[in-house]
Amino acid sequence: MISVIIPSYNEEDRIERCLLALKNQTIPREMYEIIVVDGNSQDKTRDIAARYADVVFIQQSERVAGARNDGFLRSRFDLVVTTDADSIVSPDWIENTITSFQDPGVVLAFGPVTPIEETQKNKRYALLFNGLMRFGALTHLYYYTLGCNTAFRKEALLRAGMYRIFDAGDDLEIAVRMRREGKVRFVPDMKVGFDFRRYDQFGFWKTIYEWYYIVLKGGISDKYSYTRKDYQDKPSQ
Repeated sequence: MISVIIPSYNEEDRIERCLLALKNQTIPREMYEIIVVDGNSQDKTRDIAARYADVVFIQQSERVAGARNDGFLRSRFDLVVTTDADSIVSPDWIENTITSFQDPGVVLAFGPVTPIEETQKNKRYALLFNGLMRFGALTHLYYYTLGCNTAFRKEALLRAGMYRIFDAGDDLEIAVRMRREGKVRFVPDMKVGFDFRRYDQFGFWKTIYEWYYIVLKGGISDKYSYTRKDYQDKPSQ
C-alpha cells in the first residue's frame, strides 16, 4: 500500500483533474490513500480536495518541501509518493510506482514527465527534463528527481531526514541523502503530466537560471522567489 502526498495552494482550477486521475487508477482504491496538504488556499481548493482525498489539512511547515514533509508524517503506509496539484498522473502510475519497490534495496524511485498541453515548446521542455533525468540515472553523477513524481520507502526517508526546506533544489538534495540509504531507481513507466505554465509566464530560461542560482547559493535566496511566485494562467504558444 502507498500514500500519495499532494501539496496545494490556490489550485481550484486544476486540483480536480489531478484527483480524478488518482481516483481512476489500475489498482483498487483501497490500496492507496490520498493526502492533500494545503498552504491555506484562499479559493475552493480544500473544498474540492475533500471530495476525493482521504485527508486534507493546512500545512504547518514552510514552503513546498515542508508541505510534503507534513504529509509524510501523516501518512499511514510504508511507501509514500509525491505529486503536484496541477499535475495529471498516468492511469497506471501508482501500480508502476509500487512495482518499482519490489527490490527491497530500492529506497527512492522517480519517473519522467509528459506535457499536459502538447505544444511543440512544451514537448521540447519535457525532452530536456527527461534527458537530464536519464543522463543522471545512467551515469550516477546526480539524480534529477522532481517533486511531482518521486516515491520513497518511508522508513528510509525518515532516517534520511525528509526534505530540507529550500527555495529550490530540495528534490535533488534529498536524492543525495537517499542514495546513502539504498538504491535510487529511474522508472520510465512512472509517467506524470506536467504543467509548464510557470515557464510560459516567467520565461523558460529565466526560470531555469533562477533555479540554478538558488541551488548554487545553497538552496535559499532573497533575490529570487522561485517557489513562492503567485503566477496566473498564460496560454502556451
